[in-house]
Amino acid sequence: MKKNNSIIIGSGVIGSYLAKFLLSKRQKIIVTSRKRKKAYTNYNKLNIENKIIFEKLNFLKKDEILKLLKKYTPKNIFYFSGQSSLTKSIKLKKVTNDSNYIGAKKILEILHKYELKTNFYKANSGYIFEPNKGLVNIKSKISKNNNPYIQSQIKAHKEVKKFRKKGVNCSSIFFLQVESPLRNNDFFIKKICTHAKLKKNITVGNLNTIRDYSWAPEIVEGIYHLTKIKPRDLMLSSGQGISGYEILKTAYEQNKLDYRKYFSINKKFIRPDEVEVMMGSKKNYEILNKKFKYQIKIGGAKLVKKIFNSI
Repeated sequence: MKKNNSIIIGSGVIGSYLAKFLLSKRQKIIVTSRKRKKAYTNYNKLNIENKIIFEKLNFLKKDEILKLLKKYTPKNIFYFSGQSSLTKSIKLKKVTNDSNYIGAKKILEILHKYELKTNFYKANSGYIFEPNKGLVNIKSKISKNNNPYIQSQIKAHKEVKKFRKKGVNCSSIFFLQVESPLRNNDFFIKKICTHAKLKKNITVGNLNTIRDYSWAPEIVEGIYHLTKIKPRDLMLSSGQGISGYEILKTAYEQNKLDYRKYFSINKKFIRPDEVEVMMGSKKNYEILNKKFKYQIKIGGAKLVKKIFNSI
C-alpha cells in the first residue's frame, strides 16, 4: 500500500474539492471516470487539472477495478460517483442503481476477497433517513420513500455496514446539500443567485421548505479528518437551516433588490410529499470536533452570499 495514494471515483464537485485539499497534504491523486474526457472542467476551474492522474474506469467490471488497485495500491478510495438527482432517477433507474450501489458493492467485494487494507469511503445522502422534528442523523429511521435514488443509497449503506463487519475498512459519509461555485447553474441556490445578479425574474416551486446547505471546501476538510480515525459512518452538514424565501431574499438583497418583485411560483416545480424541514446537526460530527477542532461554519445566508459573490 502506498500511503500517499488516493483514488477518487467520479469527477464531480465534492471530489474536485477533495482532490485539491489532498494535494495540499502532498498526496498523489488518481481520479477515475467512465469515459476519457478532453477536459475535466471542475479540476480546470480549481487550477489542479495538471496535478491529477486521470484514469478511465468502468466500476461495473471487477477486472478493471482490480487492475487499477494493483497499479496504484491506494491507501484510500473515495467513491463519490453516482447519479444523484431524485427527479432524474425515476427515468434513469438502472443508471442510478448501478452508479450508487452496484459499483460500490463490487469494489467492497474485491477489498474483502483480497484482504486489502485500503480504506473505502462511500458518499451517501442524508435523504435516506426519516427526519425527527426536522433533524436527521445516522441513527435516524431509514426512509420508506421508494424513489430509485434513495433506494439505491439505502442498499449501498447496508452494504458498507455488512462489509465493515467482515473486516473491510469502509465508511459511509452522509451529506445533505453541498454547495460551491462549481455547481451547475440549474441548482437552486446557484440559479437564484445568477438571476439576482442579472436582476432577472425567476420561477420557483415550494419556498417554505427548510434545508441544510454546506460549503464544499469545509466539507472536504471533514472528509480528510475522517480518514484519520477508525472506519465509521458519519454525517457532515452545517446544521444551519434556511428556507427558500430566505435564500431569495438574501440573494436579491446583495443587488439592493426587493425579492418580492422578482419571483413567481409554478406548481409543476413542487414535489409531492416533500419533507418540510431536513437538517443535520453539528453533533453529527462531534468526534471530529473533539479530535481535530473541526467545525463547519458556513451555511444559511452566509453561504448564499458566498455563492452570489462567486458569480
